[in-house]
Amino acid sequence: MMAKDKEIAEAHLSNNINVQSQVEGTCEPDLNIPSIGVVREPGQYWGWMLSGVICLNILILGCALVSSSAFSDVNISSSDLQMFLIILLLLTSIWMVYYVIYTARKENAVMYKDGHAGPVWLRGGLVVFGLLSIIMDIFKIASYVGYLHCDSAVKVVFPVVQLAFVVLQTYFLWIHAKDCVQIQRNITCCGLMLTLSTNLVVWMTAVTEESLHQRTVSQYSSNITNLTGRSLYTSEVAYGADNCKCSHTSCSIFKDAYYYLYPFNIEYSLFASAMSYIMWKNVGRVTEERSHSNIKFHLNDVYLGPVAGVLLVVAGLATFIVYEMEMVNNYSDHDRRDKAVMMHFIVNIVIVTLMSVSTVIGCTIYKVDHRERVSEKNPTRSLDVGLLVGASLGQFIISYFSIVAMASTGAKGYLNRLNLAWAVLMVSQLGLQNFFIIEGLHREPFHEVHLATVVVNPYVLPPSKELSILGGSDMDSKPSPVLTADSLHGPTAEHRQKLLWKRRVLKEVCAFLLLGNVILWIMPAFGARPQFDHDTEANFYNVNMWTAIVNIGLPFGIFYRMHSVASLFEVFLTS
Repeated sequence: MMAKDKEIAEAHLSNNINVQSQVEGTCEPDLNIPSIGVVREPGQYWGWMLSGVICLNILILGCALVSSSAFSDVNISSSDLQMFLIILLLLTSIWMVYYVIYTARKENAVMYKDGHAGPVWLRGGLVVFGLLSIIMDIFKIASYVGYLHCDSAVKVVFPVVQLAFVVLQTYFLWIHAKDCVQIQRNITCCGLMLTLSTNLVVWMTAVTEESLHQRTVSQYSSNITNLTGRSLYTSEVAYGADNCKCSHTSCSIFKDAYYYLYPFNIEYSLFASAMSYIMWKNVGRVTEERSHSNIKFHLNDVYLGPVAGVLLVVAGLATFIVYEMEMVNNYSDHDRRDKAVMMHFIVNIVIVTLMSVSTVIGCTIYKVDHRERVSEKNPTRSLDVGLLVGASLGQFIISYFSIVAMASTGAKGYLNRLNLAWAVLMVSQLGLQNFFIIEGLHREPFHEVHLATVVVNPYVLPPSKELSILGGSDMDSKPSPVLTADSLHGPTAEHRQKLLWKRRVLKEVCAFLLLGNVILWIMPAFGARPQFDHDTEANFYNVNMWTAIVNIGLPFGIFYRMHSVASLFEVFLTS
């Protein structure tokens, strides 16, 4: 009972510290701040409405152009789509330059900042994905230059404009991601929605090209024939005209190089879209720049989770490389192909099972954790939860369709049984992980008690009754006890040591889940398509229907894994 009481006492201390920090932050009156929240003037509502209309129209038009350019029998070429994208990129770049210059010259242009928006690990991920997107554009330029004599020059201009856009947008979001704009709100709302819609259209374009890598072409054989991603991409997607030959010998090298960089460009567009949305939500918001600035990343006493996660990533990478090599080199050999698919299924089943078990352990810790839930409204946290649940629907759709197909056909054969087990475990893992992350994001962070802040007044004596109880003698017979730093340090260290196990377990779970999501992102992002290599679902649902299901659900599933990595990192820091 004493240990339980101590745990409850520290939880209350942590919660009281957070409440006290909020009270102290708001106790100083400021006549210019009516409240903490979003302050909207009557004239601002039309700006919000206009920005939403702009975003909706750009997305619908972009979706129509992207969908039309994906079909060869529609008279809309990839050059037409790229011209539309160039216009969007230029307009967005002009607005970002205007915003940066205006806020730099205007005094007190940005008076408030959202401390929770644009954390350093999110901006760091944006920079890394941006650098890889720049490398991809450089490879594209080097490859497309070889086709200028027989193809449209737009295909060279587009990666040049996109490269400049990525550089400018990365700088813009790194500097201004926390801004809560109070002036020119209508223009800012429209500009941010333009930025958001531009990134989403670029994302749709990249996802469509990735889907075409795995397009099923049935006219080559009487059976279902799946062309490998690289051969189909270079023959149909990249340049269109079959009679257009490259003028230099390095084209194929650059093609293969930037093919592997497409997943990073896709994630960059989604990261930029999320950060632009947060800035849009913060327009007119009056808030304090309060965040968990005292929380730092360290791996003290956390070993099992990172080590097990690294081993999981290494094993997953090794089997993924073998699987991809077998699919590329021995696809016509059914025995070797089935063995490779079986290996891929088994590895994924092991990964998902271990992640599910660790998530259950983490959820159990939350049951004995007495930290309060965060009551403050925050658009960043709301977006994280919405994206997490929404993106997981893609993988849920694929898994449930696989379960129905396997159960309806009787799950005959070891591959079908493995596929069924993988789908069921995937559904369980997604649900458990969503609960764990959402619960962690809504918990108050642990607070350390700093001993340097404890001040003892030697002139104030405790009551004689309490001293007699503690010392076992009269106050007159013994001098008053002297409270030293050592006497304070002893019980506090013991108290913290007894409570350290919950934090350690949560950090171990977060680290393991984070690395598990990394390998589950790598495999589908870089070409693993067991949904097509194992053809039971395609035969059950029809080729075109199953291809549409996978091409719609898989991009969201890939984004879910990367978004889970970012969310788990935040839960790790606050645990």
